[in-house]
Amino acid sequence: MNHTGSLTVHPVPGPGAEDVVVGPDGTVYTGTEDGAIWALDPATGSTRRVADTGGRPLGVELLDDGDLLVCDARRGVLKVSVGSGAVEVLVGEIGGTPMRFCNNAAVAVDGTIWFSDSSLHHGVLEWKDDFVRDTRTGRLVRRDPDGTVTVVMDGLRFSNGVALAADESYVAVAECRGRTVVRLWLAGPRAGERDHLVTDLPGYPDNISRGSDGLIWVTIASPVDPLVERLGSAPMVLRRAVTRIPEALQPKPKVTIRVQAYDDDGRLVHDLDLPQPERGPGYHMVTGVREHDGRVWMGSLHEPAVAVLDLS
Repeated sequence: MNHTGSLTVHPVPGPGAEDVVVGPDGTVYTGTEDGAIWALDPATGSTRRVADTGGRPLGVELLDDGDLLVCDARRGVLKVSVGSGAVEVLVGEIGGTPMRFCNNAAVAVDGTIWFSDSSLHHGVLEWKDDFVRDTRTGRLVRRDPDGTVTVVMDGLRFSNGVALAADESYVAVAECRGRTVVRLWLAGPRAGERDHLVTDLPGYPDNISRGSDGLIWVTIASPVDPLVERLGSAPMVLRRAVTRIPEALQPKPKVTIRVQAYDDDGRLVHDLDLPQPERGPGYHMVTGVREHDGRVWMGSLHEPAVAVLDLS
């Protein structure tokens, strides 16, 4: 593990530890681009392979029975046994069509699963194509405990992170390309209404989660890119052309480590924007965040590591 300022970086044996979740015993779980699910002991830094999804795991959540819910970009919503490593597909297709880009989830007390499908057109390896082209084909989907699957929102601008309010009065989903967190009210006088928890974020949000502090934590994977913003109003033919130019010339995420936390009224409570000297060696592009007992754990789509920041 590497300590840089107040940031501690824990290497894992695979690239792209995209999301992170903390178990009741303090074990930290993440998934890497080779399909592996890893368990990390923060005290020792040791890791063990829990399972292999056979795809590309992204969002990771805890289930009441101690197992993991994994959003696999290629395979869909999976249940992964921490003990045996067995993998069960809970949702692989929607309306008879396989998902292209299952991304992140939140699990309600009654077992209802809310999850995002980021694009109808592009998979995880082509995430930048969907982002630049702004296809607006992202969806928020609900899986009921009886297995019924329902699309509850579509037309989202690269739907990404998903989180439930502490009292489950609303579900929130990040629109990465729109730089917003959209909220759907589930209970109370506004049930069924849609609004925003936050708009005009200072960058592009990836995963979001509800912390043990009850706040909604939001990753800012990259600051606002003026070129990307200008492309948003350009003709689709130009947006497509940009994604076909050499990789080195395409817009790319800026090096940053930033997460924010908002209360249920959309007020900013924390803005952790690490200055250059505090950045871990090579660590950047935070795509997963989990506040747990005053510590903020982070994952990254590109890094072979997770990182943690002590709020105190």
